[in-house]
Amino acid sequence: MLVETGNSSPSHLFTPDLLTGVTCRVAVPVPGLEAFRGRDVISILDFTRSDLESLFEAADSVDKLTSQAPLKGKIVALAFFEPSTRTRLSFESAVKRLGGDTLVVSGEDAISVAKGENLADTVRMLDSYSDAIVIRHRYEGVALYAAEIAESPVVNGGDGRQHHPTQAMLDLYTIRTLKGGVDGLVVGVLGDLRYGRAASSFILGLTRFKPAKVYLISPPPLRVREEVLMQLDKTGLGYEEVEDYRGVLPELDVLYVTRIQRERIPDPGEYERIKGSYRVTLRDLHGRAKPGLKILHPLPRVDEISFDVDNSPYQAYFIQARLGVRVRMALLAGILG
Repeated sequence: MLVETGNSSPSHLFTPDLLTGVTCRVAVPVPGLEAFRGRDVISILDFTRSDLESLFEAADSVDKLTSQAPLKGKIVALAFFEPSTRTRLSFESAVKRLGGDTLVVSGEDAISVAKGENLADTVRMLDSYSDAIVIRHRYEGVALYAAEIAESPVVNGGDGRQHHPTQAMLDLYTIRTLKGGVDGLVVGVLGDLRYGRAASSFILGLTRFKPAKVYLISPPPLRVREEVLMQLDKTGLGYEEVEDYRGVLPELDVLYVTRIQRERIPDPGEYERIKGSYRVTLRDLHGRAKPGLKILHPLPRVDEISFDVDNSPYQAYFIQARLGVRVRMALLAGILG
């Protein structure tokens, strides 16, 4: 990707469009988000704590971004080669609230890949039609590959079991909004920690802050992958792997729950053995959980959180989904200026 640097051009300057000869406005950084201008978003580890805090501050003031329509005249391609509802609609809502428009391609059968076109050509086509590309794919590394081809910024909307950086951003922002920050908290991450990209990205995102401790809670077949643990060790974040969330529940300030990633488990027999192996219920929470405990979930939910938790003060996953639009608005405004 080609990145524009510097902010010396005043916003009233115009340059000729090389394809049409028509003059167009030079993009300038959104105040506070200069570090995001023109950047690819591939992994949460690409961003420092300072970057994330600037993003969160911009998300706090997202109403000002809406009134300024910073994406007016911009087109964002939403290339979702893998099924998605929440992430795709969240990005689409964010673009349109900022005055921009979207090109949506969904599923390989809906695009020319089904006719034999290779991915590189598809990315080049989307690059020529849009100002930024949000891409989701079932294979690891596709977002990075697309970023190496495209001149426009590329945002990873989820690649295989590896990364989901914008989900981690909104997860951390939700904790900051509800708990005042991440530092000093005891956080539990429960569920599919091996195949779930949302869980992996969230755990990696915690390394940018200073939680008091992180409990990694899962059945043995779903334990955190080695490369994620290596990052935790590298940063010195204190963690402990356990199997039953109820034993550590009284310590937790935040419980992040994920579903079992059935579509990513290579052995159907393994899925049958571990499905339903954990479930958060209101009965378990009563008498054990801190009064201020907040439960997050990237959604969709299957049966890992009982419905009676939805109307309890512990529930934060619907708030989390709503806040995700704010974070993606701030991110896109920063990237596209």
